[in-house]
Amino acid sequence: MTSKTCNLNRRNFLKTGTAGLTLLMSGAAGSRLAAQDASGQVIIGFSQEPTVLHPHMPHIEVDEGVHFNLFDPLFTVNSDGDFVPALATEVPTVENGGVSEDGLKWRVKLREGVTWHDGEPFTAEDVKFTIELQQDPNFSAMRRTGHELVRNIEVVNDHEITWEMESPFAPYVSILSWTFIVPAHILADAEDPNQTDFRNSPVGTGAFSFGERVAGNYIQLNANPDWWGDGPYLETVIFRYIPDMTVLYTQFRTGDIDVIGLQGIQFDRFEQAKQLDDREVVITQASTVESISFNLGKPQFQDPAVREALYYALDKTTIIDAIYYGIPEPTESFLPKGSSYFHEGLPKSEYNLEKAKQILDEAGWVPGDDGVRVKDGVRLAFKNSTTAGNSVREQTQQFIQQDFAEIGVEMEISNLPPAVMWGEYWQMSEFDTAMVGIVYTTGPDPDVSNYFHSTAISAQGGAGQNTWQYQNEAVDELLEEGASLFVQEERKTIYNKLQEVVREDLPFLPIFQYANLRGHKAGLEGFDPNVNVRIETWNVGEWRWV
Repeated sequence: MTSKTCNLNRRNFLKTGTAGLTLLMSGAAGSRLAAQDASGQVIIGFSQEPTVLHPHMPHIEVDEGVHFNLFDPLFTVNSDGDFVPALATEVPTVENGGVSEDGLKWRVKLREGVTWHDGEPFTAEDVKFTIELQQDPNFSAMRRTGHELVRNIEVVNDHEITWEMESPFAPYVSILSWTFIVPAHILADAEDPNQTDFRNSPVGTGAFSFGERVAGNYIQLNANPDWWGDGPYLETVIFRYIPDMTVLYTQFRTGDIDVIGLQGIQFDRFEQAKQLDDREVVITQASTVESISFNLGKPQFQDPAVREALYYALDKTTIIDAIYYGIPEPTESFLPKGSSYFHEGLPKSEYNLEKAKQILDEAGWVPGDDGVRVKDGVRLAFKNSTTAGNSVREQTQQFIQQDFAEIGVEMEISNLPPAVMWGEYWQMSEFDTAMVGIVYTTGPDPDVSNYFHSTAISAQGGAGQNTWQYQNEAVDELLEEGASLFVQEERKTIYNKLQEVVREDLPFLPIFQYANLRGHKAGLEGFDPNVNVRIETWNVGEWRWV
């Protein structure tokens, strides 16, 4: 991290032309100086609204943009893929004695002098509570993978904790790097862990504390003067919700927002954005994979032939070239190409409408009177949904809709506001199909149990992100074997096979791996794109104006 000593000349107020944000800034002006050298504020524009402030309840990427700044994990993973101590004093390894050679016994030493935003001391009891919360069957956990293997947690003292693993689980270090510690003194006595004030008034140990939230408009965070890290350097951070991508870009261009986040700058505006004065625009690689995801609980998608035919009808090359200006790269895998586990030899998709028709004909899907194919009383018709206001995705949907119609498939475009789209509609598998970008990995680890294991289906009582309700015994076995191995070459064999099986089954149709166009005002330092996390606001505590 960088030194806190700096001469900041950033003005505290920006004229935005909206009454809501003007009121917001007046409130920010009245707050106390958050840290000795903290000054100014950053306004971050998101196209989706952060809604879930409890970091362990089901949520999506945009929520983590806030979580990373309110809370801390035991250790983080930086943009180089290295684990860095946070609430722990060191990352436990076999070499330093933090993990036994068989991977079953763990010992973590904790940072002293850390306090929660309400002034209470952070201790090992908070770590114990956080892990046990993920194990609580009554809690709607975002993730149980890895945590469910932890046994015999012992608080040695306020700053040391030990536990045992039921079986070796190599991805657990990566999982812990995304497991934000929450306060036992606030949450432990909750009658219902899913219904607490914490969801709207979170308390963490992070670089910023919760200020206020105006639904549909913004979330304000204030600098935490007692943060254990070198920052923060900003007095306030504003996450502003701007659902229309055109408006989001316009406000970046006019200076009403300082950072354009999440979906970033649309590809058709890249050349213009590069010419803007006082702006820095860069292409950053991301681990996110864009896809058409199926809900396999719907009868029309339970036939593998349907999924195969739809993939033949997906002209991803033209989509990338014509709509995304040739910037992102097509992919066949859920793993990012930068991963050492990425399978280079997966079959390449082929755009072939005649082949798609042939597959459906042979599988017994016969065109009805209206041209839409039917089999056993099921019409090959469905809705495709994504975030309303994302014009690039809407263009892609319209393009795909035309090709699908050519093979006798009816796809209705039905887009929804982000809070609805990515709430229970997505998390509880209420959708038909979705156009969605997903980061499948946890940091640099290739484990994807949270997305593909049959126990990770929330709609069936599981805990995870298997929203397409994908079930395959061979996949479950591969995931379990891959997670038990610690030698990279041995793991690579397993994850290659896993990628092959998923590519054959096609629970989703991969289109491309993201290449994000990120922009921020010149003079903002510390902005550090990181493919190992799901959102670019992972380190706002290190941002500063110079």
